[in-house]
Amino acid sequence: MAQSDTVTRILDTAEVLFAERGFAETSLRNITSKARVNLAAVNYHFGSKKALIQAVFARYLDPFSERFHTALDELEAHYQGQPIPLEVLLETMATTVLAVPAERNSLKVFMRLLGLAYSQAQGHLRRYIQQQYGDVFTRFTELVRKATPELPDAERFWRLHFMLGTVIFTLSGLDALRDIAAKDYQEQVTVRDLVRRLRPVVVAAMNAPLPAAVEEGNHGNAQAS
Repeated sequence: MAQSDTVTRILDTAEVLFAERGFAETSLRNITSKARVNLAAVNYHFGSKKALIQAVFARYLDPFSERFHTALDELEAHYQGQPIPLEVLLETMATTVLAVPAERNSLKVFMRLLGLAYSQAQGHLRRYIQQQYGDVFTRFTELVRKATPELPDAERFWRLHFMLGTVIFTLSGLDALRDIAAKDYQEQVTVRDLVRRLRPVVVAAMNAPLPAAVEEGNHGNAQAS
């Protein structure tokens, strides 16, 4: 078996098992057994389970980061220093997210892996994502800040993560949602149909009025200053 084929088989198997079972629940022996390689091959090519997890994410996030930077470059050139509308930023991110898994495994796997990165105790993975891809996410967050100047920074942080959670939950459960839509509502839903329905929901959430407690806190801070 060629070296590149061995690496591909390990990564293909690992990403599916991680998405289905979780990181902690998937052992290297689970992966080697299903991939039909020996444990020495995993250690040789990756060195550790942590490095294997990071390599799985890199296959999605490397092309995503490159494409998203390019897309943001084009937006900034078009708007020439003016704030980019929130709807445009979210549409651009969605388009980029949808493009990457088409070249890899599936959108469902990609979303489940992202969800696991936040929900499971994988500090090394969050540090890795921040170190390797933090620049593109920081850039996006800054453009969102300019598009939503009325939001306090802490409120924007929460809303972005609520939005991320909504998107990950919806797209990672894509198959089940499609089945429900077909059975209960006689609808055949594509991924792009789902994104079109999801977009106004997340935009409305980002633009929702501030909670009373937040408004009162901002008013008090303004008076104190």
